[in-house]
Amino acid sequence: METYYDPADLGLFSGDGIGEGSPELWNLYMAYYGKVFDEGALTAREKALIALAVAAAVQCPYCIDSYTNSCLSKGVTEEQMTEAFHVANAIRGGAALVHGVQMKKLVDKLEM
Repeated sequence: METYYDPADLGLFSGDGIGEGSPELWNLYMAYYGKVFDEGALTAREKALIALAVAAAVQCPYCIDSYTNSCLSKGVTEEQMTEAFHVANAIRGGAALVHGVQMKKLVDKLEM
């Protein structure tokens, strides 16, 4: 099945792909990106799982593809990845729902 998102396009997330038009900015971004994923207070495994959950929240199929593979290579189980998706869903859903407070405040103000 052909879709808008072609998994092969993930390979264009590179200096020769999207970085070609602005190599200096690409290199700066990649240096930052690399530092973010270095081991630190969080392990590379933990960071990959966080990245997968964020990818789910922002609905980036390329990131989901990339970080699913990264998680698998770091020993993350399918059950753990599925749970991360549920966490992302709960936070994203809650963020939408909490904006109902703004609606309620406006309704209360207008009904006075």
